Amino acid sequence: MAFVFVASSRLPTRHGEFSIHAFEDVDTGKEHVALSMGDLSNGQPALARLHSECLTGDGFGSLRCDCGPQLEAAMRQVAEAGHGVILYLRQEGRGIGLVNKIRAYALQDAGADTVEANEQLGFGADLREYAMCGDMLRHLGVTHVRLMTNNPKKVAAVEANGVTVVERVPLISGLNPHNEGYMQTKTDKMGHLLPDESA
Repeated sequence: MAFVFVASSRLPTRHGEFSIHAFEDVDTGKEHVALSMGDLSNGQPALARLHSECLTGDGFGSLRCDCGPQLEAAMRQVAEAGHGVILYLRQEGRGIGLVNKIRAYALQDAGADTVEANEQLGFGADLREYAMCGDMLRHLGVTHVRLMTNNPKKVAAVEANGVTVVERVPLISGLNPHNEGYMQTKTDKMGHLLPDESA
């Protein structure tokens, strides 16, 4: 994969002013962005989040997942720290695309869990790629991160692409009655590290 930097600009938000940086995968034409705040080349580990696009959660406020609240929490925490980066990766529905994600929702409405629904459509449980992350982070001067994630596979993916994860920072938000099964499946079948409510 070949990724190129395209452009940067200011991005004022309700959480504060970020810089937004656009990148393109020249092989597929997919476009990804990074939101950054502070001096990322100062040698300090940057608070970081890899966030895969979720139109239903990020844009429409869906309660079926925790994506929208996680993005909000990540932006808020970076703003509070004054130093960090969020990679917003265009791989909707764990990589199956928006239309297939809606098809998967229909299967979930009929009783499948999120992994079973993807598999019934002929996809793997998680088709997301993270090869672009190392190039994006290095372009921004980031070589060490404190990674906001509950997913150990993201830690491994970042390190496999040449960036050191000095700490995994849990990001628990958006739990509600509509996504209890979804969250349980992430824990049971995908290895996510979520709090034990009995603890």
